[in-house]
Amino acid sequence: MRNILFSLLFCIGFTGVAQELNCSVVVNAQQTGNENQSIFKTLEKQLTEFVNNTKWTNKAFGPQERIDCSMVITISDYSGEAFQGSIQVQSSRPVFGSSFTTPIYNFNDRDFSFRYLEFQNLIFNPTQFESNLVSVLAYHIYMILGLDADSFQEQGGDTYFKQAQTIVNYSQQENFKGWKLEDGLQSRFALIDNLLSPTFAAYRKVMYDYHRLGLDVMSENTKKGKEAVAVSLKLFEAMNSRRPNSFLLRTFFDAKADEIEQIFTDGPNVNIASVKETLQKVAPMHSSKWANIKF
Repeated sequence: MRNILFSLLFCIGFTGVAQELNCSVVVNAQQTGNENQSIFKTLEKQLTEFVNNTKWTNKAFGPQERIDCSMVITISDYSGEAFQGSIQVQSSRPVFGSSFTTPIYNFNDRDFSFRYLEFQNLIFNPTQFESNLVSVLAYHIYMILGLDADSFQEQGGDTYFKQAQTIVNYSQQENFKGWKLEDGLQSRFALIDNLLSPTFAAYRKVMYDYHRLGLDVMSENTKKGKEAVAVSLKLFEAMNSRRPNSFLLRTFFDAKADEIEQIFTDGPNVNIASVKETLQKVAPMHSSKWANIKF
């Protein structure tokens, strides 16, 4: 009885009115040929309310602290209650002392299948599987929360990443892709497993140094901030030598490549040759952008 009561109290703590996220949710069903069906509009409305009104943390977020993010769900096929598609998740955070925002999370989750009955209740349980639709959304929400927290405080996202890992663990018991080791090197399982692995510890260090010591400093001292960004990126070199072209590096530069190109092609001079050499080593897939760094 005591365990049941504790579980109920824990769940209640995650389901009150929340202020963590300012999330735009879009359900795109063009590929199905039936995009005007009411079920897709209902799903979009329910998911918007679920993501923005569920309490995901035990912290109080002020209106100005809500994390801007988006989820674009593309439905490729459906039959009855079974849906197949993908979900593109992105988030950003403000840069201190400026009107700019910086991208934090950019993940295209292609293994997204779920069952949904129009108007069904969407309930998140932090310790138990409810549905794959809820599990996938909750997983990405905790990734958003964790990476955002890491960008403000070293190892600040620990609690959120552990919850994402818990979601992975209990969702593995169900027959949906993306939750298991055998689902490939670009799955939900792979992302959180790598993020919490000592092998990739530099990634989280970069998240803090790049944002807090770099971008957030640029409004007061642009050169100092740029130099800190450059130093933070060099931390990737040792990680990349151990695991070249890792999934984590690809997710970082998918979010940051355009921003990095802009940082180093404007403002006061820093050691561009060193920066370009590092970028070519750790993110060769964006070499065309690095070639534009000529300031």
